[in-house]
Amino acid sequence: MVERVRGLLRMAEDPAVTDAESQAFTAKAAELMTRHAIAEAEARAERGEAPDSISRMDYTVTGVGGHGKARVKALADIAAAYGCQSAVRGNNSENTERVIILVGTASALEALRLLFPSISMQMEASARFMSSSHIADIRELRNYTRSALETERKRYYRSFVRAYGQAVAERIREFRARLQRMASSETDSDGVTDGDGNGPVRAAELVLRDDVYRVNEEFHKQFPQLRKHRPERTHSAAGYRAGYRRGRQAELGLDTPVTSGGTSTLAEGE
Repeated sequence: MVERVRGLLRMAEDPAVTDAESQAFTAKAAELMTRHAIAEAEARAERGEAPDSISRMDYTVTGVGGHGKARVKALADIAAAYGCQSAVRGNNSENTERVIILVGTASALEALRLLFPSISMQMEASARFMSSSHIADIRELRNYTRSALETERKRYYRSFVRAYGQAVAERIREFRARLQRMASSETDSDGVTDGDGNGPVRAAELVLRDDVYRVNEEFHKQFPQLRKHRPERTHSAAGYRAGYRRGRQAELGLDTPVTSGGTSTLAEGE
């Protein structure tokens, strides 16, 4: 399975393919890994095996363009959708690299390690295109100075990236929840019961719910005292709306297009 995913992502990152082809390859990889993780959780439970181990992964995030903090927020949201918790090292200086420290199950961390680069590639490409279009539009409205346009471009870009990550994370949660319900209905039909005989047990659901507690326990063991980092004060409502829409539409193979299902957390007026 991992080799299949790696092959898909190699094709997605090939400069010879079109944007649509790149998104399609990333989509198939994301879907494959998500389905595999749910199936494995259920299989381990049915065999009476120990749950997936809890591990840690450090992931470096570039600070190019002064957008490092926004990238960290986007990727941390996506990691949380996979059931991971995160801390950040070096999230102070604008243009330097940051490191996201992720704690999660081994399968979730493997999925993120493989998928982060391709998801980031789509996110950054969309942010560059949309921020350039935004600046071109407002330049026509009035005589902005070069400095004012650059400031607006950065505000738009950062807001776009943060919202994109939020929207992708929502879609991942929706897809994982749907797969859990599908696995649960199949398990219920087999008549699996809990230790007290209280009716059907949703094997995958129970295992994944236990993973949340185990990840939380390990995270607080490793990081008993953490300072909360200051959120970015720059915000562009236009950039946030555009990023959220693009994130909901991004090709992830998760069967959650922007016009169907799910609960949008994009506030009215954003």
